[in-house]
Amino acid sequence: MIIDHPLLGPRDAAEFVYLGDASLINRPDYDADNAAQDFYEYLYLRDNIAGEMRELWYHEQGDRSWLVVTRNTLTHEISKVELARDVARAQGRDR
Repeated sequence: MIIDHPLLGPRDAAEFVYLGDASLINRPDYDADNAAQDFYEYLYLRDNIAGEMRELWYHEQGDRSWLVVTRNTLTHEISKVELARDVARAQGRDR
C-alpha cells in the first residue's frame, strides 16, 4: 500500500506505524465532571468500521510526522491524507 505523504510524496506503508481511529485526536478534558468515563471510552472503546475510516498513521521511518489517512478498510484504497497537526488545528486542538 502506498501512502501519499502531504510533504514527502508517495511512501510505502512499511515506513509507517498504524495507530487506529483518528478520533484519538479528540482527547477528553481531564477536568470534566465525567472525566473517568470519558477516558475509559477514549482508551478502550474504538470503532472498527468496514468501509471508509479516518486513521492515524505515524511516519516512523521518515520525518516522524503523524498523518490522518482516510482509507477504505475493505479495499485499502486511500482517498485522503492530511497532516494530523492540521486536522487538530482545524478542530481547535492545537496544543
